[in-house]
Amino acid sequence: MALAVTWLKGAHLGGGCCRHKVLHPFLGPLLSHSVSKPYSSYRRPGSQPEKQLSWKNVDFSFKKGFDVLKTQLGMLKKETEDYMVGPGGQPFDQYFLEQTKVLWEFRSQEDLRKWVISSDVEIGGKSEVYLKMGRNNQAAMLYGTLNTEVPRDGETKYSGYCSMRAKPLVGSFARKKYYDWSNFNSLYLRVRGDGRPWMVNIYTDPYFSHQKDDLYNYFMFTRGGPYWEEIKIPFSKFFLSSRGRVQDDQHPLWLDKVSTLGFTIGDKVDGPFQLEIDFIGLLNDRAHTEEFAYEVYEKNPRGR
Repeated sequence: MALAVTWLKGAHLGGGCCRHKVLHPFLGPLLSHSVSKPYSSYRRPGSQPEKQLSWKNVDFSFKKGFDVLKTQLGMLKKETEDYMVGPGGQPFDQYFLEQTKVLWEFRSQEDLRKWVISSDVEIGGKSEVYLKMGRNNQAAMLYGTLNTEVPRDGETKYSGYCSMRAKPLVGSFARKKYYDWSNFNSLYLRVRGDGRPWMVNIYTDPYFSHQKDDLYNYFMFTRGGPYWEEIKIPFSKFFLSSRGRVQDDQHPLWLDKVSTLGFTIGDKVDGPFQLEIDFIGLLNDRAHTEEFAYEVYEKNPRGR
């Protein structure tokens, strides 16, 4: 413990010009008022960049630091114990026989805090989006107004979107964690929409890419009306849009590196929208054997 105190004290008081960049991944959870943004920041065209470096606003507290350190060590212990038991803390026999799994359900405000909402307001647009609990606290209600008016900044060409995105998993000491959905072949959710189409987005950590995330999409068409609908989306239906094409592998290897999931509306129709979500889960449908739903062409058929 004395070594830890000396190391932390030296990191704060030594204050080399680049030392914060090296120690930030380790000291991030120990610094109060210094929570990193979970997603990449966006600066509106024409606005001035921040002149004050973010690390200079760090307010370090030894008492809070030790409290957080204790919490992080407890999380690390729990992760180690779960790892020794099996995938996700489950024995292997239960893991391989598991056919359904609920990822998110909405029954309280705590469930809503696991999600973040955003809109084109971040780029100067005028769309509005809100998230609240539905009737009798039995679902999440995502609603608002879509506005496709383009900001008059001279650079933005398109506008009009709203989204809802799950916060990514974070392990002990601010380590990035992933969902492993490789044991399932379909996304299963219960929703009630207003007839407008939504894009279901799955963000994954790329294997061989310099990009931050790969983005897989599926267009979900709600039927509207007073009745709930249960939607099953095979993972083979998702297409890779982050690089402007469908995925080029016929087996969804990306399912063991899922970082988060989200919903986006941007159908270029001005007006109100509403989507209620009861739960989001996974399904292993033994009757579904399709591995890839899109045509795959040989890149060089003559060069065999």
